Amino acid sequence: MLLRGSSHAADQKADKMKQLIACFACFVSISLHAAVGDVGVFTSPERTFSTASYWIEGVDGVVMIDTQFLPKEALQAIELAEKTTGKKVTTAIVLHPNPDKFNGTAAYQKRGIRVLTSKQVLDAIPGVHTIRWGWFGKEYAPDYPKEAAKPDAFGEKTTALTIAGLPLTLHVLGNGASAGHVVVQFRDQVFVGDLINPTNHAWLELGLISDWLARLDEIRALKPAKVHPGRGASGDASLIDQQATYLKQVRSWVREALVPGALGTFTKLRLQWKIERAYPALGYPIFMRDGLEAVWRNEQTK
Repeated sequence: MLLRGSSHAADQKADKMKQLIACFACFVSISLHAAVGDVGVFTSPERTFSTASYWIEGVDGVVMIDTQFLPKEALQAIELAEKTTGKKVTTAIVLHPNPDKFNGTAAYQKRGIRVLTSKQVLDAIPGVHTIRWGWFGKEYAPDYPKEAAKPDAFGEKTTALTIAGLPLTLHVLGNGASAGHVVVQFRDQVFVGDLINPTNHAWLELGLISDWLARLDEIRALKPAKVHPGRGASGDASLIDQQATYLKQVRSWVREALVPGALGTFTKLRLQWKIERAYPALGYPIFMRDGLEAVWRNEQTK
């Protein structure tokens, strides 16, 4: 009887242990599941424009959004994402043809990470790279890439993909801050690059303010709960209206000053002063200053 009782007690202990193990396994499973879909961000130093590269944790890997201005910072972003999630980066997506979005492409590809963008963005990259090499090649030598980035094109139309177990929609949009944009939608979140820049002046190089406002309307139609910009803190959909207000104000002041001919030095300085005085907290005013002549030219054609 003693032996049988001992055996019964041992069986009860074993059953309880199995239950505890099952509960622990369930807890671990829930914890891991809760991490899927988490969003993190790597932000570069001010010298490389405080550029944000986001990651989304997937079921069996990590998706990165934008590849950084310098390859060394691309690697830092990858390492931070992988350390944080415990998973490998499998895919990166370039949102538009600016070097802070595409320059890290080759660094990703050397690690076996696929880099995707739209055909429109891919086609624009070589021309942009040539211009930016003239601007930045010597200043950031030897780190600045000599060759233009070559991501893979997923197509030229809005495309739904499942990557690392994540349901993503890659919206292909037209001109705005750049010549062509991709906006990545993950559930109720959107990753918009420089189309929205809440803490800095707008990148007005192309001067296409009306087109840019149309892009913001398209983002608004997606009804996002969370907006992740190319620079600055993420926020809710009010960031869309904040960006639109800024662009409309700049356009209004340019239109008020508009006269035939090129933008004169005095008029440009006066416009810069008005904009910077109205938005004293915004960083990188050079983004706006260097684009005022393009805004002026575009408004003259209307």
